[in-house]
Amino acid sequence: MKKKILILAGGFSKEREISLITSRSVQKALKDSGKYITKIIDPKGDLVKKIRKFKPKVIFNALHGRYGEDGYIQAIIESEKIKYTHSGVLASSLAIDKDISKKIFIKNNILTPKYIKFKFKNRFNKNILLNYIKKKIGFPAVIKPLNEGSSVNVHICNASNIIKKMEKLKIYKEIMIEKYIPGREIQAAILGKVKLGAIELKPKRKFYDYEAKYNPKAKTEHIIPVDLSLENYNKLMNIAFKAHNVLGCKGVTRSDFRFYKNKFYLLELNTQPGMTSLSLVPEIAKYKNLNFIELIEWIINDASINR
Repeated sequence: MKKKILILAGGFSKEREISLITSRSVQKALKDSGKYITKIIDPKGDLVKKIRKFKPKVIFNALHGRYGEDGYIQAIIESEKIKYTHSGVLASSLAIDKDISKKIFIKNNILTPKYIKFKFKNRFNKNILLNYIKKKIGFPAVIKPLNEGSSVNVHICNASNIIKKMEKLKIYKEIMIEKYIPGREIQAAILGKVKLGAIELKPKRKFYDYEAKYNPKAKTEHIIPVDLSLENYNKLMNIAFKAHNVLGCKGVTRSDFRFYKNKFYLLELNTQPGMTSLSLVPEIAKYKNLNFIELIEWIINDASINR
């Protein structure tokens, strides 16, 4: 009998379109294998009713961003006692919160850029804030939402434009202001208990932002294998594996690093990496002789009721 796979896609976050592309890629691979019955469902509306009607064996969570990889959807699925992919409720909620995850990294001696959390109020003294950022972090600095993915609304700022850039992020109420780390952009993938591999990115844009990630015209250069000594490569993969475990992650994760002055700085960990034609985990897997359908099937076979 063919296994019924329900693919959750779309959702409410700013990464909705990427989620839909991921879901279509996953569905095509599963259909082409001839072993599965698939259905793509948007969580909008009565999700529980949709799940019960289809009666899937496994739910493949292809959602990105808030409400999809922050523990919210995971809690709903667990209440239905159905196997699902990727990380569980707690690990998802920890990983997507950049403040909490950084505190966990620091506690576990994982190097991550210095940062401060800023809460918007009706009024704040711009000069006092600028001096505080300069003292605690220095410029340039990176501002970002606490719980978005795909580099949504991430900006590299200097002292002359940071206040103006911050004004655009007031919708979040709280943001992170982080020390900018120059250097090489390297990302590492973990597959369960396997240190899958790494890839280096050389974007034509200022950094590996949303456009660089998902627009083919951005022409980001992907370099694999990464030019690192064996010692540094092992160090990189060990850090990614440690981060995966200290957050309690399951399935596949991708950790984003900057490599500067022979040190790896962990920027963040993604519990639900994209599976599009430009996505990094499938590219790393392919280099390691694991093709796309094999990767998707591994993720499905790894699914469980309680993550």
